Amino acid sequence: MIDVKQLKYFVTIAEEGQITKAAQKLHIAQPPLSQQLKQLEEELGVPLFDRKAKKMELTAPGKAFYEKAKQLLRQLDDAVAEVKEIEAGATGTLSIGCVKSCFYYLAQAVRRFHEQFPNVTFHLREGDTFSICQLLQERQIDIGIVRLPMDAAHYEMIRLPSDRYIAVLPEHWALSKPYLSMRDFADWPLLLLHRVHGAGQYERVIEECRRHGFEPNVLCECPDATILLSLVAQGIGATIVPQSTVALFCLPGIRVLDIIDSSMNAEAAVIIDRQRYLPKSAHYFLDILEKTVTRAEPPSLR
Repeated sequence: MIDVKQLKYFVTIAEEGQITKAAQKLHIAQPPLSQQLKQLEEELGVPLFDRKAKKMELTAPGKAFYEKAKQLLRQLDDAVAEVKEIEAGATGTLSIGCVKSCFYYLAQAVRRFHEQFPNVTFHLREGDTFSICQLLQERQIDIGIVRLPMDAAHYEMIRLPSDRYIAVLPEHWALSKPYLSMRDFADWPLLLLHRVHGAGQYERVIEECRRHGFEPNVLCECPDATILLSLVAQGIGATIVPQSTVALFCLPGIRVLDIIDSSMNAEAAVIIDRQRYLPKSAHYFLDILEKTVTRAEPPSLR
């Protein structure tokens, strides 16, 4: 009879690629681990690994069983978490991943949630949209807050209010007018947000520049909004970012201006894994987040 322990052992061996490494990770001796794997293969009647290779590689039946075993272990973890929450209520740790340029949406919701549920602690992770999706797939976070566009096929999505793009310039640049047009950026070095993987805000800004008849002079690409704003404050160049980004990360030495002829809007969304049990605390947080962002006034320009 196959048990949960054997499934955990098998999945660990598959992921580590060696009995020795798997035994170290599981904190057990190597011989009993090898014996458990042998018993599992005898129970199934098929070899799960090709032992001729230097690294233990899954056979075709092994690959199929690995995916099913992972799914079963996840379902078991979800069931245990759900049963514990029925008794405990909203407690424990809520893990949230957020794109830095979306922190504006997160900050007020965290404060309001903590006021209502003081027994829940937070584990916050930061990254671009691609890395937040990876963290969600790896079950390292419960909720992701990302910039669009993205492939939403595997996620349940809650769209957040759209956000216009604004200009951020070094404060010492001599400009007399209180706003800009896109053509003003034609001769300036631009510092732009760029995802580690995939298309996003960078491509939108480039496309908008071309729509206004010029090829931008991109001096720097970076996935971190605070780094870009710091570079602007040092006089390196100008940037175009969502307005909410500046609302939380406004630094001395910069000037924020509206762009009167830009058609760009930044879009954000909350994503969750529709195949996974969502903790009770996460449901409460999503409810508070939705209410917070729909009632909040849009961030103002300085």
